[in-house]
Amino acid sequence: MKSVLTKFSATKQSLALLALPLVLSISTNAFSGSYGYNDDYDTTPIVKQTTEIGTVWATSKGMTLYTFDMDKDNRSNCNGRCAKAWPPLLAAKNAKTNGVFSTITRNDGTKQWTLNGEPLYTWIKDKKSGDTTGDGVKGVWHAAMTK
Repeated sequence: MKSVLTKFSATKQSLALLALPLVLSISTNAFSGSYGYNDDYDTTPIVKQTTEIGTVWATSKGMTLYTFDMDKDNRSNCNGRCAKAWPPLLAAKNAKTNGVFSTITRNDGTKQWTLNGEPLYTWIKDKKSGDTTGDGVKGVWHAAMTK
């Protein structure tokens, strides 16, 4: 009986080792789109969204976009932990800009959409289309209003 259990245990270990590259591949691909990046967007993925505070600029899924007062000179100052709470709206390398909406290069080399030179972000506490819970956070985050 011992040899059957040993053989079964060895088979389980072999299967686990064989499955490891697949699991790593899936998990790597699942997180390659962090911070709102979508390779399919070569045009501006930004729409107008009606909310309780007025009409705002939003992602194509209706999630409100925000600007950050600490961003200066067409440069994002929201990185690391900040960018986890306020995911930047990333652009494809071949993104087509239109003047009002343009892109900047972030510290990590990725491209980020801007509105009149101001980097755009989403807010992790917004849960559904039209939420604007990030507007006014710490007095430095503002919904990107369409005016």
